[in-house]
Amino acid sequence: MDIMIFAIPVFFILIGVELIIAKLQRTQLYRLSDAVSNISCGVTQQVVGVFLKIATLGLYTFIYHQYRIFDFANTWWVYLLLFVAVDFFYYWFHRYAHEISVFWGTHVVHHQSEDYNLSVALRQSAFQVLISSLFYLPLAFLGFEPMTFVLINTIQTLYQFWIHTEVIDRMPAWFEFIFNTPSHHRVHHGRNPKYIDKNHGGTLIIFDRLFGTFQAEEEPVVYGVTKPLNTWSPIWANVDYYKDLAANMQRVDAWGDRLQMLVRRPGWLPESAGGTPPFQEVSREEIQKYDRPLPTWVHIYVLLQFAVVLLGATIFLATVKDNYLQPSMLYMALSVLLSVGSLAALLDARPWGWWLEIFRLVAIPAVGLALL
Repeated sequence: MDIMIFAIPVFFILIGVELIIAKLQRTQLYRLSDAVSNISCGVTQQVVGVFLKIATLGLYTFIYHQYRIFDFANTWWVYLLLFVAVDFFYYWFHRYAHEISVFWGTHVVHHQSEDYNLSVALRQSAFQVLISSLFYLPLAFLGFEPMTFVLINTIQTLYQFWIHTEVIDRMPAWFEFIFNTPSHHRVHHGRNPKYIDKNHGGTLIIFDRLFGTFQAEEEPVVYGVTKPLNTWSPIWANVDYYKDLAANMQRVDAWGDRLQMLVRRPGWLPESAGGTPPFQEVSREEIQKYDRPLPTWVHIYVLLQFAVVLLGATIFLATVKDNYLQPSMLYMALSVLLSVGSLAALLDARPWGWWLEIFRLVAIPAVGLALL
């Protein structure tokens, strides 16, 4: 967690650099509402993840202490072996997160943005860790020490930040062959039929080459998911897919079909419900990206408030590890979640958005004073 906190300013510096490059190249890589939504999803994931990781890392630690097979020394080759192993298990988590419907619901958040820039790297699901952590448990049985695993897993996660960009075209051929790159990952974020469910690697691309899921970038990528989210809300982003899945399950009567809808590919439907619709060919010219025209002053207000929310979230992440059981930590977490939800309602131009914002501005200070 300390590494992630120190990485936060680096993330924003690099986003600023990307913005400057886009300005110089006269290309529009960012839209304010989309970027705020992406970062809000990342904030939500980090805040919720603090509490979920108590269980997920606790399970890894328990297995390591009770059932490990080997005792690995802290040597360079163990770190290298663990790095490859983490990427291997990440590949299979990531692949199944795309191929199994109930898992896709914990990952779809990362793919909902219709833009592609460094802010998209921060757009993460709040509940993905509940699934991804299970794929790493073999490493605990093998005997890789928990904190070493956390370190390598964090490095693997940080690597994936820089590949979310259109500013970098191609890397040298040898690098493109071994490692995941912006070109490879642009493909992964595409909703073009030939790009869907391709290039699942985290740091390495060799597992995609080995297991038949590699696709080179050939045609312009159309970003997003086949059923657009059409909201800037990070809260709704985490539940929208499951809402649709539940509605589709109600369309069929057979429990066997309902079970298959959970474990088959996302969007699968039995013949009794019309069958699975094919992927539609799309082009950038055909896509109408979600947007809500707003006065400039609303964007300025949201941006200023969002800066305060980011500061509060950073303070929360920096202090929570030593104060898990303090009511103030739950208060801070809920305050951050309420704030990103309220600001998203303003960007969505919801009729009730300003009422929620007024409530937030009154409730957060009032509860804070009561806890003093």
